[in-house]
Amino acid sequence: MRDPVLALVPHPVRCKRLGDAVFALRATTRLIASGPLFPAAEMLAVRLRQSTGWPLPIAARRTDEAGESRIEFRQAATVLPDPEAYTLHVAAEQITITASTSAGAFYGGQTLLQLFPPAVFGGVPRPELAWHAPAIEIEDAPRFRWRGVMLDSARHFQPIDYIRKFIDLLAQHKLNVFHWHLTDDQGWRIEIKKYPRLVEVGSRRRETTKGHGKYRTEGDGLPVTGYYAQEEIRDLVAYATQRHVHILPEIEMPGHAQAAVAAYPKLGLLPKAREVSCRWGIHETLFNVKPDTLAFLQDVLAEVISLFPFDYIHIGGDEAVKTQWRQDADTQASLRQLGLRDEDHLQSWFIGQMAEFLRRHGRKLVGWDEILEGGLASGATVMSWRGAAGGIAAARLGHDAIMCPYDAVYFDYYQGGSPSVEPLAIGGDLPLHKVHAYEPAPAELPAEHARHILGVQGQLWTEYIPTTSRLDYMAFPRIAALAEVAWSPRERPPFADFVTRLCGHLRRLDCQDVRYRAPLEFLHP
Repeated sequence: MRDPVLALVPHPVRCKRLGDAVFALRATTRLIASGPLFPAAEMLAVRLRQSTGWPLPIAARRTDEAGESRIEFRQAATVLPDPEAYTLHVAAEQITITASTSAGAFYGGQTLLQLFPPAVFGGVPRPELAWHAPAIEIEDAPRFRWRGVMLDSARHFQPIDYIRKFIDLLAQHKLNVFHWHLTDDQGWRIEIKKYPRLVEVGSRRRETTKGHGKYRTEGDGLPVTGYYAQEEIRDLVAYATQRHVHILPEIEMPGHAQAAVAAYPKLGLLPKAREVSCRWGIHETLFNVKPDTLAFLQDVLAEVISLFPFDYIHIGGDEAVKTQWRQDADTQASLRQLGLRDEDHLQSWFIGQMAEFLRRHGRKLVGWDEILEGGLASGATVMSWRGAAGGIAAARLGHDAIMCPYDAVYFDYYQGGSPSVEPLAIGGDLPLHKVHAYEPAPAELPAEHARHILGVQGQLWTEYIPTTSRLDYMAFPRIAALAEVAWSPRERPPFADFVTRLCGHLRRLDCQDVRYRAPLEFLHP
């Protein structure tokens, strides 16, 4: 089997061994960095200090002393073609990471960590280990600029410490977007200062359906609570930014609104609002389209904008069953007054109001591919989840799209074999090899439209993922395969090669207490 220290995931663009020499990290090794590359050096130094217990100081310039052991971050003489690109050169006495930006330098550091023993990810000082990295030369850059994973914290709440760990894992895999699903029918998880009942009421669910939701079984009697305070969110955003991970918040509208309407019934369409939902599935609760409701939601978005500096804000737009709109006299009157054809066009108008609000505040709207129905809002970006069609349609209209089809990158699906030997999941079947084989760029798009495909994203809906250990199990190693799809060239190594590298890569996850699923492909490649 391949030496595990060369188990690079995702696979770089070009990688060449330089003989049998090794770089030996020592207590006297110094890091050299300055200017925009200094933060990447500091991030690397923190990780190496945690795993070795050595001081590993950072200096602004090297001394050129004979025999000096150093890791040098070097500003590229010319701007590299991609801002996240880097080169990594490992020799017996010196490691050099060359990049144009802090992001490129950071990713060079992440690759370097994979050249050291897996215990480098353990965080416990191990000065007795041989901290060796093989002599190697790597040139690397990402294929896609949007490399994301969505985590649903609305259905089941995860502690903020786990979210930090999850962001660490995304960054280690060179993924750069953490899409955070914060509101839904079953829970509202983000503090909004102007409207405190959103968390006082909306973050509390009485119980959860036992077993699979399609069987309408009884509830478990166990309350579910939890939300993220604004100060926690600010700290998390700063934490992610250091690791070059953007956080994309999702605030659902006009559907998936039951928790919000339970908190503020005037936002809905029924004489008496329903409670925060205790069951899974698609619900009929929608926000109404009254001016006060739109103002309420824009107030919410204003606070969201103040917390998240990313250029994009996600407003959902999916699975909005229009029954309540069709049956409500005031909504029908608004539809006629606006001169709209039907409820799909009313949703398009609704989304358009939010898109214009975000535009005025310097942000771009993202929505699931249902926002195409009734007409796509100006400047909107589409997440294509019901297959490739939504992304193709958006790109042909000149809009950006992210490819995230359920049959290729939905990690709440079963992972192969029989459901009888797997933990309960929502359904479907998505084994590791199918994730690795996914091609995000639709072949039918010419270059002028293909440039609108920003990248790819995996999804972790948590209806049937109640614990963080189960989340690890569903996420890994499929996220590792997604990382290779998102980062590595289109002509990447075959799946058998990936599995060989993954054998070594899983040791890194072991050192971080990631409770991944051991893939059956190891037994039957």
